[in-house]
Amino acid sequence: MSIGNSPEDDQPSIEDDRPSIGRLLHQARIESGLTADEVSATTRVRVPIVHAIEQDDFARSGGDVYARGHIRMIARAVGLDPDPLVAQYDAEHGGRPAPTPAAPLFEAERIRADPRRPNWTAAMVAAIVAVVGFVGFTLFSGDDKAGSGQVAQAPAAEKSTPAKAPAKPADPKPDPSDSAIAAVPKDKVTVKLSVLDDKSWISAKSHNGKMLFDGTLAKGESKTFQDDERIDLILGNAGAIELYVNGKKVEDRFDTGQVERLSYTKGDPQAG
Repeated sequence: MSIGNSPEDDQPSIEDDRPSIGRLLHQARIESGLTADEVSATTRVRVPIVHAIEQDDFARSGGDVYARGHIRMIARAVGLDPDPLVAQYDAEHGGRPAPTPAAPLFEAERIRADPRRPNWTAAMVAAIVAVVGFVGFTLFSGDDKAGSGQVAQAPAAEKSTPAKAPAKPADPKPDPSDSAIAAVPKDKVTVKLSVLDDKSWISAKSHNGKMLFDGTLAKGESKTFQDDERIDLILGNAGAIELYVNGKKVEDRFDTGQVERLSYTKGDPQAG
């Protein structure tokens, strides 16, 4: 009779035998013949952060959102599929927060009338209708003599009408916009992202740090975000993205595979 560990104790742990994220990235970089400097130049991730991630130190990334973005960009640079590595990171670090949809908020704000702008066109039309109604009333009310007396006054009323109209001409009707994004409210910052080619990882936060979106958009997909003060963005593969800020297209040229950190406010488009 021998005393030893139970069969369960002798079984290896599947999780312990799985290579770490940093080890997989390091091995893939070596096998690809790339240096840390070359990976940094391709991904725009600083060399110290590349080395730290290869040692499974994600503290230098500045948070889970940045760590996921760095893992994705480095994995693509060394020829690995980033999705399993990000899933492994989420499993080891408590998962990621559920994204908050922003499009319904934008739709609600877009159709809301601006209460501070007076409607001069409606006011002018109401004034003209009142004058015409008064003239008509004086023409067709009372007896014949009274009616004839009122008719004599009608030209004076009609003459006064053109004098009032030029005082405040009706506002010209705006030309219809080619894009609904042109009607964004001026008291907020509105950002619209569209992926034109390949796919892109995107993170968006409000001015108070609330996560608006954290995920990957495929070709043809788009997202719209809105906040009272500021929108903070991290764009992976920024060259694949078309960006509109406050109804205007951002003309900055981003490279394919480039990671961009951007902030926009009500006074933009221009990077904060």
